[in-house]
Order: sequence, then structure tokens, then C-alpha cells
Amino acid sequence: MNGSLTDGNERDDLNCCWCGDNVAPRRWGLGFRSCMACGELQAVKERASWCIAPMHKSNYILVTNKDDLVGLNNKGGLVR
Repeated sequence: MNGSLTDGNERDDLNCCWCGDNVAPRRWGLGFRSCMACGELQAVKERASWCIAPMHKSNYILVTNKDDLVGLNNKGGLVR
């Protein structure tokens, strides 16, 4: 049985949900179900869509939707 409990606290199979390799028990305990390699690949893929943009006379913002960038710089001229 996948994910069966050996005693009250330990699991007998801590396998990555992507590749099937072993996941460190401490990592599993934190709620991660992927190994370090697969977790890094997922993080890189997620961060690829991020953009940090400065607001005029304000702070920097994290933009995750490309449509939000349209017209962000109101000093740049006409935006269609």
C-alpha cells in the first residue's frame, strides 16, 4: 500500500511525486512531496514568469501577469 504508516509517526515510503526517488524525512515532514532536484526544477519554472518592475516614484512590485505591465510606465508615451 502506497503511503502506509509503519508506526504512528513514520512512513515506510517517502517517494517523490514526480520521479519516484526518495524524499528526505525532514523535507517530507515540512509538507514537500518532491525531492530536491524536482523541487528545484518546479521553482525555476515558476520563477521564470516573474518580473520585478519599478513603479514611478514608488516601490518595486512583483508582476506575475504580463498584461499588468502594459501601461505601467506612464512616462513612456502612448500604450495600446
